Amino acid sequence: MKMEFPSNRRTFIKKSAAFFGGFAVLITMDRPAVAKPKQSSPEPEPSGQGYRLTEHVKKYYETART
Repeated sequence: MKMEFPSNRRTFIKKSAAFFGGFAVLITMDRPAVAKPKQSSPEPEPSGQGYRLTEHVKKYYETART
């Protein structure tokens, strides 16, 4: 038994592909193209306690050299 396919089967497939392609475009149209920038937290103010050369640091440097 031979199966009969409609002669416009290719046309149907082409139209289906165009429809679903257009549908995909419509779904993504409501989304923004550019993401909103995140609000950054303010940077903490420096406490004024930077690097200090204290006695224990000097001792470490001496032991690290040898």
